[in-house]
Amino acid sequence: MHRIAVLDDYQSVAATYADWSTVAEQLDVVEFADHVADDDALVARLEPFDVVVAMRERTAFPRRVLERLPNLRLLVTTGRKNASIDVAAAGELGITVCGTDSHPTGPVELTWALILATARHVPQEDASVRAGGWQETVGTDLAGGVLGVVGLGRLGERVAKVGQAFGMDVVAWSQNLTYERAAEVGVRKVEKEELLRTADVVTVHLVLSDRTRGLIGRDELALMKAGAMLVNTSRGPIVDEAALVEALHDGRITAGLDVFDTEPLPADHPLRTAPRTVLAPHLGYVTEQTYEVFYRHAVEDVAAFLAGAPLRVIA
Repeated sequence: MHRIAVLDDYQSVAATYADWSTVAEQLDVVEFADHVADDDALVARLEPFDVVVAMRERTAFPRRVLERLPNLRLLVTTGRKNASIDVAAAGELGITVCGTDSHPTGPVELTWALILATARHVPQEDASVRAGGWQETVGTDLAGGVLGVVGLGRLGERVAKVGQAFGMDVVAWSQNLTYERAAEVGVRKVEKEELLRTADVVTVHLVLSDRTRGLIGRDELALMKAGAMLVNTSRGPIVDEAALVEALHDGRITAGLDVFDTEPLPADHPLRTAPRTVLAPHLGYVTEQTYEVFYRHAVEDVAAFLAGAPLRVIA
C-alpha cells in the first residue's frame, strides 16, 4: 500500500472538500493538521510517503529536504505555482511536481475585509462592545480618497475595480505596468514615489521575486502620508517587516496584514503586539470554493499519476 500525506490541513477539512475514496484503495491517506518547520522533523514525518499534497507555500521543499525523501514520487501543490518548492531539484531526483487550479476572488475579498476593518477599527470596536464599552474610535472615509494599487495583475485589477465602486481615485504602479494596461482597467499609472506619497490606502498585489523582495522598505514607508494605510495580502517579504514595525510604533501609518516573513507567525513576533494593525493568518485563499478546487484537483492529480495519465505539471 502506497501512502499519501496531506500537509498543513489546519482546519482538518481536506476530507470534506474532496472525495479521497477514488485513490484510497491504492493509497493510505494521512492528513496532518499541524505545521512542521524543522527539516529533520519534516523528513522524519514524510520519509514513509510516496505522495505529498502541499497546501500552497505553508511547507517548503528545498533541495536539501527533497534529497532526504527517497520514497517521494509525486508532490502536488495547490495552485499553479509554488515558490517554496525547488522544482528543478525535484526533477533531477525523479519527483513529479504538479499543481491545481484555484479560485481567484478570495484574496480580493480578504483585501477589502482588511481595508474596511482597518479604516473603521472593527477589531477594536468589536472588543469594546463585548467588554461592555461603546464607540471608542473615529473611522476613516474611503470615498474621495486615493487607492494605490501596487501590482495591477489579475488580483490588483479586481481590487482596483472595487475601489472605484467605493468612489476612490485609483492609481497604480509596478515595474512592468504600462499606460495602456492602466487605461484598460480605468486607473492612472503613476510612479512608485507618487503613489506612496498620495495614496490613502496602499495595497500590494505582486509576486514575490528577487525584484520585489524588500520593495517597500524604510524609505518607501517614510514617503507615505500621515494616517495612510498599508495592506499586504501578497507575500510578507515584499515589505520590510522590521521597518514596518518601526513605522507602526511611530504612529504615522496603519496596516492590514495577511502575510508575514515567517508563517505561522511566531508567538513572540513584534507584529502581534504592534499598534494600529489588523492581522489575519494568511486567509486570502482560505475559502470554501477555493478549497473545493484545491482538494478536488489534488485528488484528480494523484489518480492521474497512479493511472499514468497526464498531470497538471508546473514549471
